[in-house]
Amino acid sequence: MKNLTTKDIKTYSEMEKVNILEYAPEYAGDFKRLNIEWIEKYFIVEEHDLEQLNNPEEYIISRGGYILFAQYNNKIVGVCALIRTNDTSFEMAKMAVSSDAQGKQIGTTLGIATLHKAKAEGANHVWLESNRILEPAIHLYKKLGFVEIPMAETPYARADIKMEVWI
Repeated sequence: MKNLTTKDIKTYSEMEKVNILEYAPEYAGDFKRLNIEWIEKYFIVEEHDLEQLNNPEEYIISRGGYILFAQYNNKIVGVCALIRTNDTSFEMAKMAVSSDAQGKQIGTTLGIATLHKAKAEGANHVWLESNRILEPAIHLYKKLGFVEIPMAETPYARADIKMEVWI
């Protein structure tokens, strides 16, 4: 095992402060708020976004999916959805971390928890679509083990990269 640096210790200490919670109806507003915040910062909110953000139980939960939330200092600051695409595969979608909570390893913690949840629910494959201008997100996905694969047809105008990980 490598010797831990001060930076490593700070990173692990921040990660320990994050609680991961599963979807409950009282978090639906946080799911929408966090996603609208980041989408509007870089893109335009699309019709398919609104379908999922306004009706997470119908479009995600009732179809065998999951939504995880990151709680930090008793506030919901991050979210990530797993949308079931078949018995052994999920799309990782709607991942967002509040701008005032970035840099605290919340995205990493949430990403790890999301992949663990997918595996626990019988998946061996997780894929996502993103945009190359979201460099910190692409870096995070690579850190989580995702690799780029060819794009397929997508409902999102903003998507220009597709990635997958086998778990």
